[in-house]
Amino acid sequence: MKHRIFNDRTRMLAQREWTDRERLVVWRGLTGRFAIAIEPLLGLVFMSFLTWGIVYRSQHVASDRDLIKIAWIFGIGAIAFAGYFVAVLVAPFVAYLQTFKPIYVIDGYVRYREPDERSEDDGTGYVATLFEDRSIACEWEYFGKSTLPNTTIPALVEFSVFAGIHSIDGRSTGLVPDEIPVLAIGIAPRRGTYPDP
Repeated sequence: MKHRIFNDRTRMLAQREWTDRERLVVWRGLTGRFAIAIEPLLGLVFMSFLTWGIVYRSQHVASDRDLIKIAWIFGIGAIAFAGYFVAVLVAPFVAYLQTFKPIYVIDGYVRYREPDERSEDDGTGYVATLFEDRSIACEWEYFGKSTLPNTTIPALVEFSVFAGIHSIDGRSTGLVPDEIPVLAIGIAPRRGTYPDP
């Protein structure tokens, strides 16, 4: 989720740590993604083994010295699988690391606004937490089912800078679900369930 911090006062807000249950939900998402990453990991190991085997054989068997010419093909395959492995795991790993940063609590406002020219194609607007003087603490792009209207409501908000708004007036936004299936199968990415403004 794209986010923007507008005010250094955010760091001076009341804060709390992630609960064990909340952190466990994110951990299960990471382990689920790792289950998907097994495929590129196996490809990386296999391609690396082939590359090493070809290089080893070309150096130790006189009749196979020309094999070294094809080793680079498998080496590139190993690099591609390594990139795939990292790409699959980087987002959930970063998300898990963020659970060691604070969740902020602010008695201010939630501002909804419609998409603008900087919005992603599937973005349906922006959600922001505002201080009591209505200055912006942090804003996130929203990816919901319908376009958000332009409105501001007073609210007690819990949010984390990386993830977004966790609760509004004590009601969960669904950002961190109460339960997550084994290996996080069936979780739809980037879809929030903020209460209707």
